[in-house]
Amino acid sequence: MAIENGLTLMDFNAPWCAPCRTQEPILEEISAQFEGKALVAAMNVDENQNVAASLGIQGIPTLIIFKSNKEIQRFVGVQSHGDLSDALNKLME
Repeated sequence: MAIENGLTLMDFNAPWCAPCRTQEPILEEISAQFEGKALVAAMNVDENQNVAASLGIQGIPTLIIFKSNKEIQRFVGVQSHGDLSDALNKLME
């Protein structure tokens, strides 16, 4: 995973998950807003079961903010643009 350096918002999801599909356009907006400042990435939990298990992910979508490879904040369920933007902005201060 590309979370070793800097700030990363990782979306753990699956293609069959309706709430995950609802989250996608919000994450696209966040990615554009934080381009060059934070990486926004997604991981399919069906294809990466070992990673999901090692992080204790039990429900999707789960969004985790990593800073320098350390988990800083975790969200479960669909999150608003404002909540995600606020969380990333606070970590960049």
